[in-house]
Amino acid sequence: MIVDPDTCVRLPELSATKRGLLEKRLRGGLKTRTATAAIPRRVPAEHAPLSFAQQRLWFSYQLAPERPLYNICVALRLQGRLDCVALEKSLAAIVARHESLRTRYVCVGDEPFQVIDGSPAVRLAVVDLKAVSEDQRDAEIERLLREEASRPFNLSRDLMLRAVLARFGATDQILYLTLHHIAADGWSLGVLFNELGELYKAYVDGRPPALLELPIQYADFAIWQRERMQRDVLHRELAYWKRQLAGAPDFLELPADRPRPAVQSFRGRWQWTTFPKPLCDAAKAFSQREGVTLFMMLLATFQTLLHRYTGKADILVGSPIAGRTRIETERLIGFFINTLVLRGNFSGHPTVRELLRRVREMTLDAYAHQDLPFEKLVDQLRPERSSSHSPLIQVLFLMQNAPAWPLSLPGLTVTPIPVTKVDNGTAKLDLTLQTEDSEEGLRVGLEYNSDLFEEATMARLLGHFQTLLEGIVAKPNERVSELPLLTTVERKQLLVDWNNTRRDFSQDKTIPELFKEQAATRPDAVAATFEERHLTYRELDRRADQFAAFLQKQGVGPELPVGICMDRSLRMLVALLGILKAGGAYVPLDPAYPGERLALVLSDAGVKAIVTETEQLKTVAAVRLAQTSPGACRIICIDDWLKSAPAAVGDGSVVAAVRPENLAYVIYTSGSTGKPKGVQIEHRSVVNFLESVARVPGIDSDDVLLAVTTLSFDIAALELFLPLVRGGRVILAGRETASDGHLLARLLDDCGATVLQATPATWRMLLDAGWKGRAGLKLLCGGESWNHELAERLLPRCGSLWNMYGPTETTIWSAATRVASGKPVRIAEPIANTSIYIVDDLLQPVPIGIPGELCIGGEGVARGYWNRPDLTSEKFIANPFSSEPGARLYKTGDLARFRSDGRIEFLGRKDQQVKLRGFRIELEEVETALSKHPAVRQAVASVRENGSGEKSLLAYFVPASHDVPTSADMRRWLSERLPGYMIPSTFVVLETMPLTPNGKVDRKRLPVPPAGNVEMNGPPVAPRDMLEQQLTKILEEVLHVRPVGLSDNFVFGNKEANPQRASLVHTVPGADRRAIGRDSPAGRLVASLVLVGADPAGRRKGAILLHTRRRGPRAVLPGLGAPPGFRLSVLRFAVSRSARVGEPLDTRGGHGFALSQGDS
Repeated sequence: MIVDPDTCVRLPELSATKRGLLEKRLRGGLKTRTATAAIPRRVPAEHAPLSFAQQRLWFSYQLAPERPLYNICVALRLQGRLDCVALEKSLAAIVARHESLRTRYVCVGDEPFQVIDGSPAVRLAVVDLKAVSEDQRDAEIERLLREEASRPFNLSRDLMLRAVLARFGATDQILYLTLHHIAADGWSLGVLFNELGELYKAYVDGRPPALLELPIQYADFAIWQRERMQRDVLHRELAYWKRQLAGAPDFLELPADRPRPAVQSFRGRWQWTTFPKPLCDAAKAFSQREGVTLFMMLLATFQTLLHRYTGKADILVGSPIAGRTRIETERLIGFFINTLVLRGNFSGHPTVRELLRRVREMTLDAYAHQDLPFEKLVDQLRPERSSSHSPLIQVLFLMQNAPAWPLSLPGLTVTPIPVTKVDNGTAKLDLTLQTEDSEEGLRVGLEYNSDLFEEATMARLLGHFQTLLEGIVAKPNERVSELPLLTTVERKQLLVDWNNTRRDFSQDKTIPELFKEQAATRPDAVAATFEERHLTYRELDRRADQFAAFLQKQGVGPELPVGICMDRSLRMLVALLGILKAGGAYVPLDPAYPGERLALVLSDAGVKAIVTETEQLKTVAAVRLAQTSPGACRIICIDDWLKSAPAAVGDGSVVAAVRPENLAYVIYTSGSTGKPKGVQIEHRSVVNFLESVARVPGIDSDDVLLAVTTLSFDIAALELFLPLVRGGRVILAGRETASDGHLLARLLDDCGATVLQATPATWRMLLDAGWKGRAGLKLLCGGESWNHELAERLLPRCGSLWNMYGPTETTIWSAATRVASGKPVRIAEPIANTSIYIVDDLLQPVPIGIPGELCIGGEGVARGYWNRPDLTSEKFIANPFSSEPGARLYKTGDLARFRSDGRIEFLGRKDQQVKLRGFRIELEEVETALSKHPAVRQAVASVRENGSGEKSLLAYFVPASHDVPTSADMRRWLSERLPGYMIPSTFVVLETMPLTPNGKVDRKRLPVPPAGNVEMNGPPVAPRDMLEQQLTKILEEVLHVRPVGLSDNFVFGNKEANPQRASLVHTVPGADRRAIGRDSPAGRLVASLVLVGADPAGRRKGAILLHTRRRGPRAVLPGLGAPPGFRLSVLRFAVSRSARVGEPLDTRGGHGFALSQGDS
């Protein structure tokens, strides 16, 4: 149908009545007598093709024939004396008159066809319910309605119309009529009612019915439609829709309560509500003032809701139209509905008026191009197909007008049963929103996929739809992104009720003061233990005071950053407390970090003094020389000080110069600019944190906490300070012990610890080492997201398990949640004096279930970033939800959403920041270091997660020339610039980076490398003999990588990752087993399966080359092949305990894989 192009301009000038008539005409509700040729009657044939719309429904039926997905069910109350014979005869006449109701759908070859039967007998099924009491009558009516609506049709066998009459008395009955959508639509019901009324009246009166002959049958239309869509009409319509939908998304990912099933089940439910009459009237008046129809306004409201729910600016919504643009179709019962794809454009944050203008223009254009069947559009556009969702559109919007043809039967009062009573438990799409103008107000119904959404979520959605509609009517000049969305009750729940964390704390005290109180209360109790040495509270306090006095004489005082480069030990604890007592702020410098990074930290923080130990003196001296102002930093070796401390410092009295608002520490984390950034945390924030965590999860003077975390990770402050301010004991695990699952398990079992905090990676390492756990042990797990699988392994091994969440910028942890078996791992209760909000890009709180950025306010919020006022102002903002002067909010960049129980589900990141083994990594920093390699043109870093929840860091790079650097080259390069946890485990060489349409790297299309951290060196080299076959088989089993090639390299682990490690063991007959390779602190261990060399007799000699980061390749298993034979075993690394290359292995390690040859 051709529409005058000036229609869009003239529409605002039309009255409301004329505007409605025009829209009805454009949507196919009114016919036009055009000059085009009439639809011809078909030549009689055995079969007829399906229309495009029928074909789509037929395919859906094949997927779920048992589902009443496309049932149309109406129920009519008939009060009066009913002539059942006349009614049954009338229904039979309608079936005889309309071929669509007596059509079966069969497959001939691979194609479905219509088979039109003669006029079969139509039986009116009568159910006698006279015995049902009056108070049970309504319930029985609803039960029968659901039963009829839920009974599926067999498309290859059944009539497409069923009729059931339920009789409650001589003058009270309910007529249930059920049709399949493949044979009828909403318009068809009007035709059916009109003809049923005339036929029944004629049969009751004993006269012939006065019905005009039908010009065509539905099969005629189906044939005509298919022929028409093969001519110019198809090309003209298709050209428009291709332009209109160019670049549109294939899928609208609505935030769901449950994961989307791989295959749609089409299970669904309905929910209904009625918006007040005043709101409905206001919406009509507003739409008239703005020059749009009510349909357009409600569509704009619904698309705005989807925009706010998903955060997407490009929203596709389907909307059905009558599709009866031909006069011949007016009196037919059949399926003529077409679905238009209405594209909402929210780019540029439009106002309400601007959005309505866009929707009006888009809708009228769509009406003008409605002749292209939706099925044909999908076929031509070829969107990405999936069995988990419908193609192109997953959401439908429709506005039902009041029935135009009420059923009139002589001698009977006919009352429709409300459609809200009809729910057959199915849903065709994710969401279908239906509106209907009624005398009570605007009736709004929501059909939803119950596999995805919960009933309460859909109830909230309807509330949000009403709130948005109220906002649109009231604020036409407001940006739609700023319109209110939450109901008053929900806003209070999110902002107030779930943030009721106000608690008193020692806000006038510092960390040293809290420790001093415990030292005075229990001076002779053991405060700290390392290996076999102990310090009592009195001893630790005295030594820390002495060291603090010494530091003050060196110029250390409040707000002065002091570097500390030490491994965990009692000396480190003395140094930390001494720095804090002197008023300084400690800056951790991990001895394992590369010198270049440590120098960056020293220079950025302006460190004037570094406290270190003898073992790290060379490292620290080299780092000091590398910083920008090397002469300004003094090195203090605590070992030298300890030798003279008692005599030189006396009782060590120190002046308490530090205040709660002073800095306690500056922790450097990965930065997106390629350089680390320092987070400034004050004493007040740490004190609030310690006192809150002491209550929940809880720790007291009887507790023993095992400290395993490096000082450069802020959660180490909990391990070190929490027991000391509560009168408990801290046990310090050495670096080697903390990175070895078996050693750590042994220490945990032997030391009597009652509390252990660790990252998910460390807990997995313990479990893989066979740790059995202990009743009563309190486990704290955090630092990165983890899943219920790990929780279910830990829960039987402890007294309680806690999920800890919080960024460095809000002081260690901001929430502590006890984990229960069978429940997902969530973020829940904020710690004391902490508020958690989830907001959109405009800092508006998002509804329950909707993703947003997690923001944290309260006492834990850091001062900001050291020397980064720009970044500080961007990430630390005024708290818009707090009435306290100066209250601030930290924008974490974490994506999350509230669940209905108030718990928070972590969803990922807004940016490219990741958490790996508890360490924060900005992928941009890794990419910057990669890109600086002279042989790399472009680089991208990414994180992959395996089935057990373990994550690994990957690097993809495009070489600058044909001279491609090896993985070893890249590791060496990065190891001089980045900490070990930021060095990728796998490197993938690409010819080009996959790009999105706008030219950015498409991270979703980066190839997935083989499992097992394999470095592929070209196509796998196949084994050549039995020895090589057995050797490769062993490594395939151990590393879960297939196939293994002789030239492939395998990363067995590194000291930060702590994965399941392996040692290669060579046993010569008559000798003990000896370790020939292990993962040492020097770096990663890589085994290359290379058999090389030959002896003079021509027998090959074997060697496995072990590559370490510092020592390079070397043969460690030479001389294989000659008698007396050999045995090669691959054992879990930790079996070898702390064996070094060439040293005997622990003889208890009797498991593993063995390869034998000769007589051994």
